[in-house]
This record gives sequence, structure tokens and C-alpha cells, in this order.
Amino acid sequence: MRKTWLLSLLSLAAVSLVGVGFWLFLIPHFAFSSAPSPVPVAVASPPAQTLQYNTHSLEQSLIHTLLIPSGSRFSVLPALSQSVEPLADFAQKYQAVAVLNGGFFDPQNRKSTSYLVLQGQIVADPRLNERLMNSDRLAPYLPKILNRSEFRRYRCEAVIHYDIALHSEPLPLGCQLVDAIGGGPRLLPELTSVEEGFTDFANGQMIRDAIGSSQPNARTAVGITQDGSVLWVMVAQTPEAPATSGLSLPELANFMKSLGVQKAMNLDGGSSSSLYYNGQTFYGKVNQQGEPVQRPVKSVLLLQS
Repeated sequence: MRKTWLLSLLSLAAVSLVGVGFWLFLIPHFAFSSAPSPVPVAVASPPAQTLQYNTHSLEQSLIHTLLIPSGSRFSVLPALSQSVEPLADFAQKYQAVAVLNGGFFDPQNRKSTSYLVLQGQIVADPRLNERLMNSDRLAPYLPKILNRSEFRRYRCEAVIHYDIALHSEPLPLGCQLVDAIGGGPRLLPELTSVEEGFTDFANGQMIRDAIGSSQPNARTAVGITQDGSVLWVMVAQTPEAPATSGLSLPELANFMKSLGVQKAMNLDGGSSSSLYYNGQTFYGKVNQQGEPVQRPVKSVLLLQS
């Protein structure tokens, strides 16, 4: 009897110990489970620091684009040749990562018809081009020609900003103009061919279209996105359709808008259209035999690191 009672007592003690262990196990488990789950925190990705080169195949053109991210180590600035030079020569002279053809010039006297500013000084002035200023045909349009769009580089409280503005537009408050290269017309936010003297109309008919804006052709342009990134665009014709390939200016504006560009400006196009990148020059214009036209240019945009 005593033995049976002792066994019962031991069994009861064992059960009690198991119960205590079970509750000791559950206490930390419940404490852990009742704590709120950590809330995921969305971490913004840092801005892209690398160049983004792409090609876009359209029905009647091959478009080369180069995106220079805002805040990257790269700088976009103009350069001018005393005469005219191929893009590869500009790249070698200035140790540039990439080069894009720039403003308009007269192929006969090789003088610029676009303004160009370097380090705050005007180094190319269309008013000094006698063929431009003494042309009876262009006389009615000279005020507009001398006030065309330009791609600007500002220094605002030690920070560099890019912009596109008419030559006569004042600088933003607190900013200094470092560099500028003229071109035109503005493509975005709206096309200003008439306002810049490229096109003109009379009685509902077009009486002037200096750069064939409504026809497909090789084109070059520069744009700025909302975050301040700079986009270079070079539209190349196709060898199979030299007379009908490329883009018109409205088509170029729509293409750049589709890539998120908010401000854009046309640059010299046609035979001047060219882009140098990664050791290779891409040409926009093709001749009747479908071969690329390689024309040296007066001014460019450089990309330096």
C-alpha cells in the first residue's frame, strides 16, 4: 500500500514538472508572437550614376539616345572649332566620353549662325557672320534668328543646372551662365518653329521651312527630364530609304516626350547629325547610295567625366 502511494506521488510530481515546462515554453513563445511585426520601410533607390546608351528601331529610322543621369559625375558642355572638325577629333582633343553635333553654321564660310558661350564669354556670335547679316532673303527673320533657343549650363549657389531658354531670356535669380550653345527650334514643351524664324506662313500656306521641319530627315536634339537628367538624341536615316527616312520635328518632339523629356531643343540636323560614343561615330544622314554622310561640324556638345 505504501509502495503504491509512493508511485502515485512520483507520477503526480512528474506531471506537474511537465506542465511547468510546457508553460515556461509557451510564455516566451506568446511574448514573441504578440510583438508587432516589423513594418517594411521603402528605401529609395539612389539615382543612376551610369550612362544609358540605347538604340530605338522605328519604321523609317534608327534612333540613338544617350541619357546622362542627374547627379552623376558627368558634365555636359559645348565646344567650338576654329574651322570645322569630325566628332572624333573633338573627343580626342577634349578627352570626351561622348560628343554630339551642336549648333548651326554656314558651310561656305564655316562661321557659326548660332550663339555659343564658354565660361561666361561669347565665343561664337551670329552677328559676326556677314553672310547671315547681309542676306536680303533672311532680313525679315533676323530678329527671330538672333533670339533662338539655347541649351544652357548654370551655376546656382555652386550647383550646376541645365536649362533650355531663348537667347534673350533672363537668368534665374541667383544663377550665373557658365556655358550655352544655340540651336532651335524648341521642341518641348511646345514646338516654336514660327517664333524662332524657321518656318513662316502666309494665307494659310507655308512660305518658309528652313530645315524641312515637316519632312523626315536625320535629326539631332537635346532634352532635359523632370529630375534634371540630360538626354541626347540622334536620328539616323535608313540606307534602304535615304529620301524618305528619319523624323520630322513634330515626330521628334513626340518621341522625346515618350521618354519623359519635358524640355527639348533641336540642334543642327541633316548632314551634320552625328554622335560619337564608345570610340565610334554614328552618322544620321545617308546619300542616295545608302552610305553615311560624314560632315565635320563647327560646334558640339561634349560629355566629360
